[in-house]
Amino acid sequence: MGAVPSAGAGVRGGAWAEDGGGEGWRRLDRRTSVATGATGAGFAVGAAVPAFLGLTGPLGAVAAALLVAAAFLLLVVCGIAFEYVRCGRTRYRVGGERVELQSRLFVLDRRRSLPRERIRSVDLTAPLPLRLLGLVKVSIGTGESTGGSESTLELHAVRRAEGERLRLELLRRAPSPDGAHRRDGELAVFRPAWIRYAPVSFAAPLLGGAAVGAVMQVSEWFGLQGEVIHRAEELFRETPVVWIVVTLAASALLVGMVGALALWVEMWWGFRLEREPGGTLRVRRGLLTARSLSIEERRLRGVELVEPLGVRLLGGARIDAVATGLTQGAEDKHDTHKSLLPVVPRAVAEDVAARVLREPAAPTGAPLTRHPRAARGRRLRWAVGAALLPALVLTVLGAALEVTALLYAAGAVGAVLVPCAVALALDAYRSLGHGISGGYLVARSGTVRRSTVALQRAGVIGWTIRQSYAQRRAGLVTLTATTAAGDGAYDVHDADQGEGLRFAASAVPGLLEPFVEPVE
Repeated sequence: MGAVPSAGAGVRGGAWAEDGGGEGWRRLDRRTSVATGATGAGFAVGAAVPAFLGLTGPLGAVAAALLVAAAFLLLVVCGIAFEYVRCGRTRYRVGGERVELQSRLFVLDRRRSLPRERIRSVDLTAPLPLRLLGLVKVSIGTGESTGGSESTLELHAVRRAEGERLRLELLRRAPSPDGAHRRDGELAVFRPAWIRYAPVSFAAPLLGGAAVGAVMQVSEWFGLQGEVIHRAEELFRETPVVWIVVTLAASALLVGMVGALALWVEMWWGFRLEREPGGTLRVRRGLLTARSLSIEERRLRGVELVEPLGVRLLGGARIDAVATGLTQGAEDKHDTHKSLLPVVPRAVAEDVAARVLREPAAPTGAPLTRHPRAARGRRLRWAVGAALLPALVLTVLGAALEVTALLYAAGAVGAVLVPCAVALALDAYRSLGHGISGGYLVARSGTVRRSTVALQRAGVIGWTIRQSYAQRRAGLVTLTATTAAGDGAYDVHDADQGEGLRFAASAVPGLLEPFVEPVE
């Protein structure tokens, strides 16, 4: 990211005009300070409660309340004032060749620019405070996969109409010669029936555990943690330990399922996937925080059909984009920055994947070559060994400490974990597969998170071949297709050695031949 050479020189010498300055300079919307103040107030309230409880003892309730209220007002007012000054001292403009951003705050003078020909994405995000004010945050990306700030320029925040204008202007591309025959328009739209997949996601147990931790933390703030534990002991006084564990785990899971449902609704409500003229895929979604994500089709190298275990049991799957230059924003911690579709019925996911790729049928549904039975044996050995390890540890501890309960626990753990491990290992083997479907190579693997990736054969830039000693004895090999898109590497695990090498050679002709010799 180079510094702006002469564009900023005309601004440095004098004050900016109220309308944003000359030479096409515009300013951020100062109402952003109101949204910042509201957000800061929410965080301040969260910190004020434990602070008040901690100060009540030494200072008394009234003095603690006055002190916390004063600190609360000071933090909120300072936050609003700082944001107001920042917006007033920040300017941007879109020139013929570059997008430029300048910020002069006290003694700091920051200047950044992005070449327009390198811009690959213009994403709009509007948390609830910004939405209420009609504002959006604009993230302009170059399509580089560094993930750092040097590849993204952010405008926080501008009017929604200005954000849409910037998105259309910066992503404007010349239409293709066959534009009249391209299927533009809506590809998928939100269906309320999809919500049924939310409670069986991986988020449910995590949110349940977080809820239990939150209850214990809040009870400690109010000095009631001992009372909560005492009430729980009274409730389960006559209950066997096994049923106590089952009841508590089921309760936490139920709470987690409700939380996962709420999280899904917030993230995917109003979902809409559409193809815009000029070859841009646009995803819009969000209940409280509105998000608009754009992916240029020319950066698309394929799709990934993801089937987490819970939703797979219900016949669901989601579609992720395999594209160059997709970087995760700081506000998106759930790996949804590359998701083209939430979890939906698999048939719907396959149909949308075909429409996204402009194929008559989704490559992810193509018949795949099964892997040798030696791959099944490897998975069974690893799974059973991992399941027996905790039972072995409990057995050793029980024998060393002469505690019979630990020996019983070891038997129970082994009886529960081993069958589960065997079932997962067999499922993992059944999930293995690879093949070629038209212009795509397809690879599938995984059990807890089964993934089927369809990668453009032209997008493969290299192969990595790995073979451990155990694989060599079993005649297996792991192939890794390297690419500049998506995760950068996609594996074909434990394929037959000869068949796997033939697959790699035929998938990308001319890439592997110089490194292998035919066997007579």
